[in-house]
Amino acid sequence: MRAVRGATQLEVDDRDHMLERVTEMVTEVMDANGWVVDDFISIIFTATTDLVSEFPAYAARMLGFSDVPLICTRELEVEGSMPRVVRMMAHVETDLPRADITHVYLHGAAALRRDLARVRAVPDTPPVGEPGEEAHE
Repeated sequence: MRAVRGATQLEVDDRDHMLERVTEMVTEVMDANGWVVDDFISIIFTATTDLVSEFPAYAARMLGFSDVPLICTRELEVEGSMPRVVRMMAHVETDLPRADITHVYLHGAAALRRDLARVRAVPDTPPVGEPGEEAHE
């Protein structure tokens, strides 16, 4: 069993946009690691407090995660942290060594984990946050 992380930043708090970005994040995690829905044990989603349009887990349900335990919770409100971010931590049955797990950080959230060597980023927009802010996850 291994854990994998992912994060994505939304442009706006809109239900369709939320579902699109979370679907993209979950699909990228699956594709990058060669996993299917049956490999997943559980997924924890967090969302920043400025996201209220939909439960992130609903996007996973729409992808076929019907019998995988999913839960949504709030991210800590830390001053200066990146807004409109959905994060995930999934537990997966896999033979991949920990070093070979690909964690997926998309859009502005790509700046959250620059330290990971195997980050897949879609930097179509710059990270949104305070000028000069250091991103840590």
